[in-house]
Amino acid sequence: MPNVSNVVKTIQDIMRKDAGTYGDAQRLEQLGWMFFLKIFDDRETEIETIGDRYKSPVPKQLRWRNWAADAEGITGEGLLEFVNNTLLPKLKALRGAEDKIAGLIRMAFDDANNFMKNGTLMRQVINKINGIDFNASDDRHMFGDIYEKLLKDLQSAGNAGEFYTPRAVTQFIVDQVNPRLGQTILDPACGTGGFLASAIEHLRKQSKTAADEETIQTCFAGIEKKHLPHILCMTNLMLHGIDVPSNVRHDNTLARPLRDWSPKERVDVIVTNPPFGGMEEDGIEANFPSEFRTRETADLFLVLLMKLLKPGGRAGLVLPDGTLFGEGVKTRIKEALLRECNLHTIVRLPNGVFNPYTGIRTNLLFFTKGAPTTAVWYYEHPYPPGAKSYNKGKPIRIEEFEGEKGWWGSESDGFAARVETEQAWRVSGEQIKAGNYNLDLKNPHNPDEGPGDVDHLLPEYEKLLAQIAGTRAVLKQEIEKALLATTGSGV
Repeated sequence: MPNVSNVVKTIQDIMRKDAGTYGDAQRLEQLGWMFFLKIFDDRETEIETIGDRYKSPVPKQLRWRNWAADAEGITGEGLLEFVNNTLLPKLKALRGAEDKIAGLIRMAFDDANNFMKNGTLMRQVINKINGIDFNASDDRHMFGDIYEKLLKDLQSAGNAGEFYTPRAVTQFIVDQVNPRLGQTILDPACGTGGFLASAIEHLRKQSKTAADEETIQTCFAGIEKKHLPHILCMTNLMLHGIDVPSNVRHDNTLARPLRDWSPKERVDVIVTNPPFGGMEEDGIEANFPSEFRTRETADLFLVLLMKLLKPGGRAGLVLPDGTLFGEGVKTRIKEALLRECNLHTIVRLPNGVFNPYTGIRTNLLFFTKGAPTTAVWYYEHPYPPGAKSYNKGKPIRIEEFEGEKGWWGSESDGFAARVETEQAWRVSGEQIKAGNYNLDLKNPHNPDEGPGDVDHLLPEYEKLLAQIAGTRAVLKQEIEKALLATTGSGV
C-alpha cells in the first residue's frame, strides 16, 4: 500500500509544475474538489456494498469511477475539455431538488474552478489520488492528519489563512463548552470545519449505539461565506465520517436580517472563530438593530450569537483584543452581552497564536445565555517554558491548556472551586460596568507586563510630562547662560 504522506507530497510537486496552479490557495482549491469527488465515490462504493437499492445522484459519466479511475484513461487536452466543459458545468447544474445529496454536490461545485492548464499533469494528479482508499481506515486516518496539515499550510497563503484556527484552540473550546449527545451545535462562520470536526470527535466519545451515530450525523450545522473553505469543510466532515454534510451551507450568515432568525433555529451550543480585522460590505449592518450597527465582522457575529443561542445555551469563541477594549458600538454590544448572558470566562492568549497569518492578540470567550454576568474570571495563558512566541514550526499545543482545565471547575455550582492564581483573577460585573464595559483587563498579579490600565497610566504620563518640562527648563537655562557668557566675552 502506498504511503499516503508521500502520495500527497507527490501530488503537490506535480501541481507546482502546472502554470495554472501558481499558489497554495489555487492548489488547495483544485485538490479540494478532486478529493471531494474521490471521497464521495469511495463512500458510494461502501453504501452500494451494504445494499443494492442505492442510486447515485451523480450522472454515470460524471462519477469519479467512470472518468478518473482508469490510469490509462482520458488525459491531455481531452481531459481538460471534459473537466472544463462537461464535468464542472454539469455538477454546478445538478438537478434533483428532492435529493439533498444532489443539492449538496451542486452547492459544493457552485464556484468550483479548474486551475490546471496541463491535462497530462492533471492525469498524473488523478492517478495519485486513486492511490488513496478512503474506505480503508488506515488510509483515511493518515489522510486526515495530512489534510489537517494542508489546511494549516494555508496560513501562509495570504488571506486564505483566515480559514484555519489552530487545532489546539478548537479542541480546547469544544472540550470546555462540552456539547452533549442530543444537543444542537452551530458554527456560523465555519471555515474549513475545524470546530465542527472537533465537536463530532467530542460527541463520538459519548456514542454507544447506532442511534447515537445517526444523531451525530445531523445534530450540527455550519455556514461559510467563501467557496474554498466551504468545499474543504465538507471534505473535512466526510473524512470525519459524516455521510452527507448537507447541513453546511455556502452563504453569508450576516446577510440575513437578525429579526428573521426564528426561535426554532436557536441552538444549544455555538463554537466559532468569526472573521476579525475585516469589514462587511455596505448594507450588511442594516440587518442589525440601530444600536448595534457596525461594519466590523467580529462585532456583528457577537450580536448574532446572542440571538441564536437558546436560553441556557453555551458559546465558546475567539475574539480579538479590539472587541474587548473598543468603545461606541462595541460598548453597547458588551453591555448587552453582560446583561443577557453569563460571560463567566475569558482566556487571554499570548501573541503569535495565529502567526504567521496575523499578530493580533486574541481571547477565548465562554458564556451562557439566560442570566446576567455577576463576575468574569480571567485566565492568562502563558507561553510554554523557554518559548517567547509561537510560529508555524512551533504552534500552540492542546497539552498547554492543562492549566486551564485543572482550574476550570463546574458552572453548575457557579465555579465555586476557582481560585485566584498568578494566571487567574476575578473581576466583578459592577467593576466592569463602572469601567464602561472595558473587558481588556490586565493580570493584576503581573503589574509589569503590558501597557497597564488608564487609571495607572494617566498619572505616570503626567509625571513624565512634568519631568520633560523640567528638563526642558534646565536645558533652556543652560543655553541662555552659555549665550550670555559668549556675548560677555566679546566673541
